[in-house]
Amino acid sequence: QDQLVESGGGWARPGGSLRLSCSASKSDSSIYAMGWYRQVTGKPREPVALFTYTGGANYGDPVIGRFKISRINGENTVNLQMNRLKPEDTAVYYCKVARRGPQDDLWGRGIQVTVSS
Repeated sequence: QDQLVESGGGWARPGGSLRLSCSASKSDSSIYAMGWYRQVTGKPREPVALFTYTGGANYGDPVIGRFKISRINGENTVNLQMNRLKPEDTAVYYCKVARRGPQDDLWGRGIQVTVSS
């Protein structure tokens, strides 16, 4: 499996902004989508944003209008810009990479995002 590199996140006040980035191997041509999930302790992991290489972006309802996911052209890299953050955005965010055929999906180790005053 390719090793994912996650970066960003951290702490912000309500209304502030943070950014997440995830990179997979540039040579892995089986990748067709990358995105982010988040999870709070004791609750299920939920989708946040997904960028499908041929279909564009999709978002979970709680982040519509506030978060934007984008892909760096020619690379297996996605950025998630998180604006107008709310305390309920606090979670561990995990990068997910979807791959075609027999290839297993990939998961990052997770990055903490905390929104508080």
